Amino acid sequence: MSSLVRPFAALRPTRETAADVVAPPYDVVGTDEARSLAAGKPSSFLHISRPEIDLPEGSLPYSDEAYAHSARGLARLVASGVLVRDDAPSFYVYRMGLNGRAQLGVALAASVRAYEENRIRRHELTRPDKEADRVRNIASLNAQTGPVLVAYRASSALRDLTRAAARGAPLFSVGGPNDVEHTVWRVAARDDVAAFQAAFDALDALYIADGHHRSAAAARVAAER
Repeated sequence: MSSLVRPFAALRPTRETAADVVAPPYDVVGTDEARSLAAGKPSSFLHISRPEIDLPEGSLPYSDEAYAHSARGLARLVASGVLVRDDAPSFYVYRMGLNGRAQLGVALAASVRAYEENRIRRHELTRPDKEADRVRNIASLNAQTGPVLVAYRASSALRDLTRAAARGAPLFSVGGPNDVEHTVWRVAARDDVAAFQAAFDALDALYIADGHHRSAAAARVAAER
């Protein structure tokens, strides 16, 4: 049986740049709101996720120029050191906190094969136009920039591993939209990576909570490549 997940070498902001990069997801803001939020913030990820904000008024987010502009923007953030690539595959423990409450999870690469085998399970149909947009986005950027939110049945092993990782020093902690605090820890030590891998491989399935179009698009790009 194939693994459900694996670690990955993230392309991510640094402690110094995270506050400049942090932005809401592409699909919760319209063009005008995204343009306002990104004004005066050249490193905001909205320049990548909503590239039409930098194009002439009335430009469509699904135009060839929009996808090309997004790719140029990502390359610019990498070239300038705003985003850096980690040197080894890792898992990333990620906490979102607001008003004294927090959710703790793990950022990882999920298996396309497991998705096709229905071990990463979906409960929604997808719209062809939205799926095609995400295919072009992934293919243009050569990256998956929109995380998929998945859930899994309670696992004491994963609970203990994530809590232990979150007791260490984080890569960064930064305030984002709506006063949410985002904190990320990198899990890179070989034994710790192996422990996370084993704990996830012990699960029967993952369940997509949000991100059906991003998941379907990733599977399509994988098949094309």
